[in-house]
Amino acid sequence: MDDEPTTTPTRPRNRRGEGARLREEIVTAAVELLDETGNEGAITLRSVARRVGIAAPSIYRHFPDQPAIMLAVVKQAFDQLEAQLRAAVDAAGEDPRRRLFALCHAYLGFAQDHPERYRTMFGGLWMPALQGTSVTADDMETLGDACLGLISEALDDCVTTGRAVSSDVSADAVALWLGLHGLAHQRAVTVAFPWPPDIADRVITALAHLKAG
Repeated sequence: MDDEPTTTPTRPRNRRGEGARLREEIVTAAVELLDETGNEGAITLRSVARRVGIAAPSIYRHFPDQPAIMLAVVKQAFDQLEAQLRAAVDAAGEDPRRRLFALCHAYLGFAQDHPERYRTMFGGLWMPALQGTSVTADDMETLGDACLGLISEALDDCVTTGRAVSSDVSADAVALWLGLHGLAHQRAVTVAFPWPPDIADRVITALAHLKAG
């Protein structure tokens, strides 16, 4: 139960047509709470309302329930991850192998820089079941598609140019993502383990079926 004081700071009312700004402020407040506490359970309608400075019922105009807010937080995080991956690929030049490594290291970097968001993106603890919430199975199914697509494109470029060998790029892209995800997770939970300095490159090289050189 959320037993904190119910008073909220006063927030200036939005002018007509500025409802979208309030929606953005709600999502921003939820992200801040997640980053600060590391616990998606701390994100409630009342805690978010207090952070924004509005009455809790005002949230219902934009989000019907807490899972809807969390879905918006997760979607935003995936958008940020996608932007970071695209920027890394664009900065890596034209060599497909270098672009693949840049993308994979950018993925790992995002997980390391934003551990609470990353865990929530894939942990699913905020959504124990779809029943009784406004979030649908379709909402969940499409999360991360764009990021996986970038991994698949980068791997396919390596195969096309002879840098990698793969008989099923789609399946190998999933395998590569699983490797990156597993490494990101283990780095977060086993911080005392003496990771080999080139462990990421080893995982990428093996799962992408990259040729030597």
